[in-house]
Amino acid sequence: MPTDLDAHLDQPGRDDAIREVRSKIDESGVRYIYFQFVSVTGRIMGKGAPTAHWERFANKGFQLVYGSTANLFIDRHGEYIGYGAEACELIGLPDVETFQVLPWDPKTARVFCTLFRGREEPEEPGAFLTSDCRGNLKRLHAEFEQRTGLHLKVGTEPEMMWLKKNADGTPSVEGMTKPYCYHIDQFSELQPLIHRVMEYSEAMGLDMIQGDHEDAPGQLELNWQFDRAELTADRLTTYRQICKQVGREFDVYPCFMPKPFMGVSANGCHHNMSLWEQDTNVFLPDGEDQRMPSKIGLAAIGGVLEHLSALTCITSPTVNSYRRLWDTGFWAPLYADWGYQNRTTALRVSAPDRFEYRSVDSAVNPYLSFASLIAAMSDGIERNLDPGPPEERNIYHAMAEGKEVKKIPMTLGDALEALRADEVVRSALPGDMYRVFEHYKRDEWERYCATVTEWDVKEYLDILP
Repeated sequence: MPTDLDAHLDQPGRDDAIREVRSKIDESGVRYIYFQFVSVTGRIMGKGAPTAHWERFANKGFQLVYGSTANLFIDRHGEYIGYGAEACELIGLPDVETFQVLPWDPKTARVFCTLFRGREEPEEPGAFLTSDCRGNLKRLHAEFEQRTGLHLKVGTEPEMMWLKKNADGTPSVEGMTKPYCYHIDQFSELQPLIHRVMEYSEAMGLDMIQGDHEDAPGQLELNWQFDRAELTADRLTTYRQICKQVGREFDVYPCFMPKPFMGVSANGCHHNMSLWEQDTNVFLPDGEDQRMPSKIGLAAIGGVLEHLSALTCITSPTVNSYRRLWDTGFWAPLYADWGYQNRTTALRVSAPDRFEYRSVDSAVNPYLSFASLIAAMSDGIERNLDPGPPEERNIYHAMAEGKEVKKIPMTLGDALEALRADEVVRSALPGDMYRVFEHYKRDEWERYCATVTEWDVKEYLDILP
């Protein structure tokens, strides 16, 4: 019986596609290729190889330790996260259609890869490696589409901050511009940098559509057109890679940390989502109220609200993420409710054809978040979960008037417990994925709890007598 690895190699047209890439290599003069995948935290990992060996890597792949899917990091007890030193090596095989030349280095290209267990392993040889978050999203989305006839399209709002550098080259916690939201003059200060980001983004297939200066120092949001979930996830990953390169060229620091400053807005990454049946958006209103999503749309919203606590662990995935929730007055979505154009709730119907999931920040791994949201919406549709009426009041005013609303977890530790208790969201982290994610994030939370911070020293150094 053919393995998953064999099926990947035997995809119709793959051999022709490999030959087409060879033609591109020869015509463009590319000399080197990054064979890359994405780790549990969204880092870009992989290996590089000269293009002379393209065909060998395309057919046999590269090998790397399993622990690379968890950044090959060690936990606070000295153990490798996810997989020990005795673990086997994965095989990474290119998704040939993702081959692209890097516009800032025309001699170098990159190609995304799908990860597999080794052919010689005693258990599940050649099977998909389940700690491959990118591969998981593709498979979970395909299964959802086969089962329901629906697929998820997503647009993201990737806020990030451009910071100055210190004299020694390290990043400072100082933005390049003033915190004036939508201010064209502040936008103009960053325009040379924006032009470069746009140039590289468009060269790598991102259909850039708009941008603005947000309300934190050096904070930009540049948007591209929405698309299928797996394509949007790849493009967000590519965008981050582009920003890192542009930072090197302009000697500034692109910061995707959710909350580097208090007293101003954090870096969010709102997900604007819709479900489609072929070319038809099934979220579109099907009743008299043209603001009200369809029955499928309402059930999908109900599913997200039902599983919001566990989803928060995936979409606000760092200790620092929760600083965003505690810094009041900046529209951080703390409550499991929804409404039309209501920025105080976790979900907002931003237009009749989509809704905006707001409890997500710039550190998100989009492959995990999209897969988890598919699971939550699928559960909502299957169970026909009612999200209740839309809340049109400011949620804080509504609560003052007596409304009871569930609050999302306010620390990474609480969010980890919510994820552990939620079988539906955990199903979007199949096989080893949940174990690796939980190990990584549990260690992150414990390391934070075991650290004496500057706040501790200021608060308690002279506590007695």
